[in-house]
Amino acid sequence: MESLARFVLRHRLLVVLGWLVLFVAGGVAAGPVTDRLTFDFSLPGQPGYEAEEQLIATFGASTADTLVPVLTVPAGSSVAERQAEVAGVFDALRAAVPSVRVVDLASTGDDRFVTDDGRSTFALVQGPMPAGFGPGIEAQVQPAFEQAAAAAGLDTGLTSYVLLSAGGETEGPSVLVETLFGAVGALAVLLFVFASFLALVPLLIAAVSILTTFLLVLGLTYLTDVSFVVQFLIALVGLGVAIDYSLLLVSRWREERAHGRSNDEAVVVAVRTAGHAVFASGVTVAISLLALIIVPVPFLRSMGLGGMLIPLVSVAVVLTLLPALLSKIGPRVDWPRIRHDAVAARGWTAWARLIVRRRWIATGVAAVLLALVVVPVFGLKIGQANSASLASSGPPYDALQQLEQGGVGTGVLTPIEVLVPDDQAEAALGAAGDVAGVRMAVIGGSNDGTTVIDVVPEDETVDGESIEVVNDVRTAVESATDGSVGVAGTGAIVQDYFSAVYDTFPYVLALIAVITFVLLVRTFRSLLLPIKAVLLNLVSLAAVFGAVTFFWQEGHGSEALFGVAATGAITFWLPVIIFAFLFGLSMDYEVFILARMREEYDTTGSTREAVVTGLGRTGRLVTSAALILFFSFAALASSPGTDIKVIGTALGVGILIDATLVRALLVPALVSLLGRWNWWLPAWLARVLRVEPSPLVDDRQERTAEDRPLSRV
Repeated sequence: MESLARFVLRHRLLVVLGWLVLFVAGGVAAGPVTDRLTFDFSLPGQPGYEAEEQLIATFGASTADTLVPVLTVPAGSSVAERQAEVAGVFDALRAAVPSVRVVDLASTGDDRFVTDDGRSTFALVQGPMPAGFGPGIEAQVQPAFEQAAAAAGLDTGLTSYVLLSAGGETEGPSVLVETLFGAVGALAVLLFVFASFLALVPLLIAAVSILTTFLLVLGLTYLTDVSFVVQFLIALVGLGVAIDYSLLLVSRWREERAHGRSNDEAVVVAVRTAGHAVFASGVTVAISLLALIIVPVPFLRSMGLGGMLIPLVSVAVVLTLLPALLSKIGPRVDWPRIRHDAVAARGWTAWARLIVRRRWIATGVAAVLLALVVVPVFGLKIGQANSASLASSGPPYDALQQLEQGGVGTGVLTPIEVLVPDDQAEAALGAAGDVAGVRMAVIGGSNDGTTVIDVVPEDETVDGESIEVVNDVRTAVESATDGSVGVAGTGAIVQDYFSAVYDTFPYVLALIAVITFVLLVRTFRSLLLPIKAVLLNLVSLAAVFGAVTFFWQEGHGSEALFGVAATGAITFWLPVIIFAFLFGLSMDYEVFILARMREEYDTTGSTREAVVTGLGRTGRLVTSAALILFFSFAALASSPGTDIKVIGTALGVGILIDATLVRALLVPALVSLLGRWNWWLPAWLARVLRVEPSPLVDDRQERTAEDRPLSRV
């Protein structure tokens, strides 16, 4: 690290010009890259996905979102009395939008398309696979449907899972607006930390990091598909990570200058010490994201590849451009110097001393509080949010309420499509219709030797419990027929994700844990500290998922803060993303704190002094860094759509839990408890990892942290 710092100082003009070129190129690339991001949620090789592909190829329709148009006849009449007009409306819809597949009362003759009061009827409408998150086939279906119904004197309603998901919120802040919101919050924190114009420097570093990452992602889009979610992650996670790393390095630079070093020497020492922690943190975050390539889901893999670039670019900018800027303009922008860094923060030093004296109590309190937050995780359900949490007002909600009041369950939103050979259609129809939990099964059409049977369950198939009816339908049809059977629909896709994602998740977890352990052994020159770091990260993540379960799935506060009722389940792809990002991000704080503790222990030989000085020097930084990331994720939570809100709140709450209960309380307490064993690294393991060994020696007890003058810590 020292040689890198001196190289940067010797060639700082070239370094600045090089990053300036990348900054400008990234600004140019930021627009085109968003147009090249994909909305691909495919699951190659999974049975539900393959059946979906067969449905699209054979009938030109997808179950991505089944529209449910509802017709209601005037009071005093019934659907049966006006059956010709009702059939005419749906025929007009077929003629106006020929790309859709319409299954209704007239096409099937099944009276279960009519509500219990006889005044309303519905249809199932499926169109081509949507190409993005803009207006779908409903933009064509709704006006054609309403026009035909008005001509017949009938009232209309239109609902679907996606229409309900909008929840009346079809647009939200752009990526730029969200980033600016996060930047304003970050600036407020930086002004508090530095109390000078130096607060602007980390924001500049973040801007360079974000735009350079967009440039690299543009190149990546020419090699592979990259998910649209990456743009949010680059902007907001990049903002938080780049500022966090800058905060650590700049703070150490100020500290060294306050101790009398020349400006350039302060830069070199900051890069050698804090820069080492920044490098370890960045690589850890990158590896935790790259591990997503193990998951056989293209969009998760692309998020792993794209997300990996965020911390790596941030590390590169912080270790090169930031030292060059500090060397050239650092002292001039560090004005007015209201806050000084010659001594550790008094409040954090006092807190650290209290933890050292009451380490058993501190450990117990942290463990109890974490346990309380973790407990709800045992009720975690993975799937999709239930319809009740998607909307509480609006036309789609009203249409669904009308159906439910008429005895039609929410299963109409998630029909099961069964594909069988034509000669097996009747047998499959009977078998599917007899399954418990099925409202009706009808033949929806035939083409090229294949028949599609639309099976409408009583309840929506969105989570691990409700999708059991999908298994039952598949089993019943396969037992009653000969030949191939394909089962498509929302429930089948949820099953595919369970198989594709969570069957491989233990391997993802193991890979991340092992590589992180190796990296941290090299960073801390310790055997025990990396084990503790990995285990505490897992505990911290369990607490996050417990909080998510309590807040979103069970609805304790989600409606009050966001107007979203209890979701009943967490969308199947969210836990993996939350895990991958939080594992790396929360490890940042562990590295920041323990790297400084290790440095202090090497200097003093005392675990007590290492804990007090390490936490006294890094406590304010970690808290500030957590607040910066929290503002970034709060901006993410302002996006439309429940899933993005869940990501934003999970990451934000996770950072706060980790920076307070875990890193500011449990970590120093455990280090104090473990004493000299924290710093032990056997010689044989040190040789394997090519680092200096750390023998087991007794702590120095003289002049402990408890009896040293506060001003000298």
